[in-house]
Amino acid sequence: MAAPRAFLRLGAREWNGRARGIHGASESATPDRGQKKKTLLQFLSDHFRDVQALREYLLQKQLSKSNWKNRSFANIREKYGPDVTGALFILKHGGAVKFQDKEWIRANERGSFPTEFLNFREVPVEAVDASGCTINYQGMSNLLPLKKLRSLSLERCPHVDDWCLGRLHLLAHSLQELSLAGCPQVSERGLACLHHLQNLRRLDISDLPAVSHPGLTQILVEEMLPHCEVLGTEWAQDLKLEPDRQPQDASSPISP
Repeated sequence: MAAPRAFLRLGAREWNGRARGIHGASESATPDRGQKKKTLLQFLSDHFRDVQALREYLLQKQLSKSNWKNRSFANIREKYGPDVTGALFILKHGGAVKFQDKEWIRANERGSFPTEFLNFREVPVEAVDASGCTINYQGMSNLLPLKKLRSLSLERCPHVDDWCLGRLHLLAHSLQELSLAGCPQVSERGLACLHHLQNLRRLDISDLPAVSHPGLTQILVEEMLPHCEVLGTEWAQDLKLEPDRQPQDASSPISP
């Protein structure tokens, strides 16, 4: 019986040795997290002197990506025409489009969308919903050729600014509805450019943080576009109260 026990002890020592070898090999193959973190910190310190420089670098990368997404689709326009090109541009940004006498076309959660609209070369786009899209001044070039566009929503578009609104005069003959609600870079100067859009019937200028006097601005826009329903904020209500609805002066006596 001694021989089998010695054999088992020998096998156990051999197995433990192999296990320690495998364990050591796995530890040597696994990268040191501390060393990896140190390498990242070293990279950042070599390329950026302070946090501000890092922020500027990341902002520049974001702007470059946005400019690429807003590039002109000139080659596609030559093949498919301006309406299909404009629709493709909006759908790639995650928006929605409606061709005349057709249903709305929207991208799904994965960003994919049906492509049958590529056959609508002779069908004009009549409505565009670009809410929340990263469209900028450059990207507007893909929308301005839509000569039959009646409704355009630019709600909460972070890069739509006064310069973008200055280009909308090219849609003056067709555009009837426009929404700029929640655009952080739209100010009074950009709204003043909308005087060219005399065919507008509905305009939403609510929640514009860059507008310093929203109530007064809404009144001026209404005078500028007399045939248009201007939707703004409740700040304008106090300026429009009728005389009998004006609040009483605190110094005047209150009748019993």
